[in-house]
Amino acid sequence: MSSGQTRETAAVQQSDLTYRQARPDDVPALVELVNSCYRGESSTQGWTTEAHLLDGQRVDADGMAELLERTNTMVLVAESQGRIVACCELQRGVNGAYFGMFSVLPAIQGGGLGKRVLAEAERRAAQQWGCRLMRMKVLKQRPELIAWYERRGYTSTGKTEPFPYGDETLGLPRRADLAFVELTRELPA
Repeated sequence: MSSGQTRETAAVQQSDLTYRQARPDDVPALVELVNSCYRGESSTQGWTTEAHLLDGQRVDADGMAELLERTNTMVLVAESQGRIVACCELQRGVNGAYFGMFSVLPAIQGGGLGKRVLAEAERRAAQQWGCRLMRMKVLKQRPELIAWYERRGYTSTGKTEPFPYGDETLGLPRRADLAFVELTRELPA
C-alpha cells in the first residue's frame, strides 16, 4: 500500500462513517465504485478484484437504478467526509436476507472498513427486517474471500450454483469453470 493509500485509509478509519440507503442520484457514484472493486486495472489496488476471472463491468447504470427501485432491496452506502466509500446490496427474503455487491473503495481495502460495513448490514437486516439469517454467494474461485467471510462467522451450506454464462450484465467470464458457493450466518436477535 502506498503512503497515499495509507493516509486515505487512516482518514476513513478515524472519521465517523455515516450509513444510509442509496438514492437514485447515487447511481453514477455506485456504478463507478462497484466496477472499480471488481473489474479492470483499478480493482487490482485492492484484494477483492475479480479481474483475473471476469472482464467487462460488474454493473451498469440501468441495472443499478433497477436495483434501487426494488421494494425488497436496500443498497446500503457508507460515506466518509461526504464521499461514498463502500456499499452493499441487501435483499429481504422469506428465509432471511441476501447480502451482495459488497464494494469497498480499492485504495482503502484492508483497513477494517469492510468489517464495519458488513456488521452494519447485518445489524440492519436483523433490526429493520427481523431477519435471523444472512445468505450470500461467492465465486468458489475466490478462496481468500471465502476465508474472510468464514472469519466473520459465515459457513458454507454446501450448495453451489453455476455462473450464469451468457448473461453479460454480470461480466465476461475468462474461465469455463466459474461457480458460486453459498455462505450463511445466523444473525443475533
